[in-house]
Amino acid sequence: MHVLGPEIIFPSIENSDADGLLAVGGDLSSERLLLAYRSGIFPWYEKDQPILWWSPDPRMVLFPQHLKVSKSMRLLFKKEAFKVTYNQDFEAVIQNCAAVKREGQNGTWITDEMISAYIQLHKQGFATSVEVWEGDELVGGLYGIYLKEKQIFCGESMFTKVSNASKYGFISLVEKLKNEGLRLIDCQVYTPHLESLGAYEIHREEFLTYLKS
Repeated sequence: MHVLGPEIIFPSIENSDADGLLAVGGDLSSERLLLAYRSGIFPWYEKDQPILWWSPDPRMVLFPQHLKVSKSMRLLFKKEAFKVTYNQDFEAVIQNCAAVKREGQNGTWITDEMISAYIQLHKQGFATSVEVWEGDELVGGLYGIYLKEKQIFCGESMFTKVSNASKYGFISLVEKLKNEGLRLIDCQVYTPHLESLGAYEIHREEFLTYLKS
């Protein structure tokens, strides 16, 4: 495993281990984070760990033309069950994502250091949030990094307080970005929830062709 120093570089992703772990250390500066996402790498670590950098193979992605919207979700959209906004309260979204208790995880991987780093990326125009409202209450949302020059959205985390709220926000985001020329959403790793929305795994090498083109 490669240990990162102060220089803003990453080793070749072919050096990642079987689980996708590539490197350890470094920092969460905006410059390093943007280099990571543009290279197919993302940070994921828990509170008492050093920063860990990952590039898994295969890679979970969603092509917008393959988005699956169930009949029940279509009915929610027809009823306009929720209101969706963008970049209205990034900090509230990431804080809610950090607070969610997830099966198989002790605590959260969205540490205070991560929150500060992504808020900075949001201020710089790279991190995007989606807010889902029921009346005046924030009931769901998600955030990620939008590489506009590549037309790739790198999803990071989502939360929901009421049934289907985060799914409603995700579908809304895909449809919005699709109209802006979105090529794919990087979902990072497999989950049944993402698969139900139309995401599937591709070889990392294929994923990288989208980042390089």
